[in-house]
Amino acid sequence: MDLDKIGKFIALNRKNKGLTQEQLAEKLGVTNKTVSRWETGKYMPDLSLLKPLSEELGITLNELLSGEKIENEKIVENTEKNIINTIDYSKQKIEKERRQISIGLAITGIIISIAALTIFETESSWCSIYSIIGIIVLVIGIIRELKYSKKLKILTSIILFVGILLVFIGIDYVGVKLNPRPPIYSYLIATEFRESKIIEYKSLFCNVYRINTDTLNEYYIIDSKKEYTIDTIQTSPFNKTKSGIDNIVKYKNKYVGNNSNVGNLLYDLPLSEYGLVFEIDSNDLGITVDYNTTDWYINDNLYIEKSLIYNSVSMFLLIDNVEYIKYNFSGSSYTVKRDNIEKNYPNYLELKNEDIDKEKFNQYVEQKMNDYNFVENQFKILFNKV
Repeated sequence: MDLDKIGKFIALNRKNKGLTQEQLAEKLGVTNKTVSRWETGKYMPDLSLLKPLSEELGITLNELLSGEKIENEKIVENTEKNIINTIDYSKQKIEKERRQISIGLAITGIIISIAALTIFETESSWCSIYSIIGIIVLVIGIIRELKYSKKLKILTSIILFVGILLVFIGIDYVGVKLNPRPPIYSYLIATEFRESKIIEYKSLFCNVYRINTDTLNEYYIIDSKKEYTIDTIQTSPFNKTKSGIDNIVKYKNKYVGNNSNVGNLLYDLPLSEYGLVFEIDSNDLGITVDYNTTDWYINDNLYIEKSLIYNSVSMFLLIDNVEYIKYNFSGSSYTVKRDNIEKNYPNYLELKNEDIDKEKFNQYVEQKMNDYNFVENQFKILFNKV
């Protein structure tokens, strides 16, 4: 069907009738823009308008579809040809509209999924729900275009859905590894209370543990091997990502006089979340730390005692020549000396090597901070309070 030829024929007969595009459009109940599109060959009139249009132009339906006047002896020939062309055109139009709907569904599905991942919090169930809805809409859009049997379409739909979902879960896993957070596609969430709230998120590729939830010391453990459970996961009362030995070992230094190194270490250790300033005593090789808080105000679950023990053992291990550390709060002051740590802190000498044994540090220092009796007894032995 030659749309350009038909369009020019419509324009010719409209002008012969002395009609403007607006007048013809009004008679047919369409816009003048629609008539303009017919005449430029961009669109074919709707099937329901072919007969009214031919009547308004004073031509036969056969002539309209042919785009020219037809002699009597060619009427039958052109009629058959026009019927075939009209059927083909209708099929193409239906197929085009179908394809546009399919593409629209696929794009809508992608938009829904992306919006779900960007608008909602990753730990919100709505994030995963809406992204899955988006995947379903995307799969429907794709399946509509496949010329398969009904059974094969259903099987392909399932394969596509699972495949795309696995891609999303994989991307989510990479995001969790690069920037520790709750996974979007968790199939089980459990909560346990120890000293603080612990949340376990179980997903396909890993389990994620949110430790010290909603506190200043919140951190995540990404268990890709699924070695732990919420009952067996080892936790620290501090932000392990920031204050753990894996991070602070980089500050190991021979001299206390390195202000930059000491400052960076202090700002990664517990209690730094409340703000601090420090001063180095180069003569007697000491460090004085002033915290911007009152000791009793933040001392839930022996947090002050745990922090000062942990900070002291860490600094004496990492800074070779420091001899004493004094901690000042707006309420009290606490002093600890190296020789007291070396004599009285259990297994300290096993830790004091050129290269710190991280496993032993976690065993003898970090995990000991979860033992109340140990913390209370050691604090009394190690520190002088003023």
